[in-house]
Amino acid sequence: MKLRIFVTLKPGVLDPQGKAIHKALDGLGFAGVNDVRQGKLIELDVADDTDDASIDAMCRQLLANTVIENYRVERA
Repeated sequence: MKLRIFVTLKPGVLDPQGKAIHKALDGLGFAGVNDVRQGKLIELDVADDTDDASIDAMCRQLLANTVIENYRVERA
């Protein structure tokens, strides 16, 4: 089974990479961009019988820093 894990910063957490991207876009003439939040995408190929609790544990223990990040799991 293929999974996509989307990891994003929680609201209110400063995002220096997002700010840098926003500034670069503005410098390239893309003036219509109001805000940028940068995140990461992790793709996993796991056994079909992997349960939701195990997937959640992977995310909480390694893939996302749950103090400052949210994550969302999508089955592909």
